Amino acid sequence: MSNKVILNDEIIFGDNKPFVLIAGPCAMESESILMETVEGLKEITSKLKIPFVFKCSYDKANRSSIQSFRGPGLDKGLELLAKIKERYDVSITSDIHEPSHAEKAGKVLDIIQIPAFLCRQTDLLVAASKTGKIVNVKKGQFLAPWDMKNVVTKLKESGCDKILLTERGSTFGYNNLLVDMRSLVIMRELGVPVVFDATHSVQIPGGEGTTTGGKREYVPYLSRASAAVGVDAIFLEVHPDPENALSDGPNMIKLNQLEEVLKPIQEIDQIMKDSK
Repeated sequence: MSNKVILNDEIIFGDNKPFVLIAGPCAMESESILMETVEGLKEITSKLKIPFVFKCSYDKANRSSIQSFRGPGLDKGLELLAKIKERYDVSITSDIHEPSHAEKAGKVLDIIQIPAFLCRQTDLLVAASKTGKIVNVKKGQFLAPWDMKNVVTKLKESGCDKILLTERGSTFGYNNLLVDMRSLVIMRELGVPVVFDATHSVQIPGGEGTTTGGKREYVPYLSRASAAVGVDAIFLEVHPDPENALSDGPNMIKLNQLEEVLKPIQEIDQIMKDSK
């Protein structure tokens, strides 16, 4: 059983608790899209009684093309996230890309997310640790799950004792990712709760030439499989209109389809955790 990480009375990762949903649009587009999405997510998760953390990126710093949409940036992005947090009374997470951003982000975010490509950047991990917030590190597409022990050690030695690790697929040949469900078990054995990022796991990196492709139709299957293996949180990128989203549209779930995606995941999660 993984160690538990407590965010608040309602959101507890690990300790055989029901899975937490981390969800939201890939990138910050208009304020109206953000508000529509968080409203819908809160309504669905309240109905299903699923603990919920809202996620959105204020800067997509690793887009395929220099011309691609990146978002409003650090200051405007954090301002919008703070507004959402206050208006809807939700917990918030987003990703940081530079150590200098950690302190400012930590004043708004409840969970600091470290992108997969940057998971071994020592200075970034140390800066995130110093915020005192939960740190969620995505396993690099290039790393074996057992190699994440070094990431955990870096965080712990920097003073962070609230750690999550996320599986988001591994590079499998050109423009393909493969999910090894064993990684959820292996990373949990490092003594931390584990998260499964279902939507990034169906990406086709660079598959559209100057943008990333994806196969969102496989998200429900992989999500259910992760629940059957045992997972502490599931990460889903969700958008009201994925076909016209400015980032990661091909792998995002449509907001009005999310409830039907979540129901069987919730049933499997309950069966697995009741059996322990």
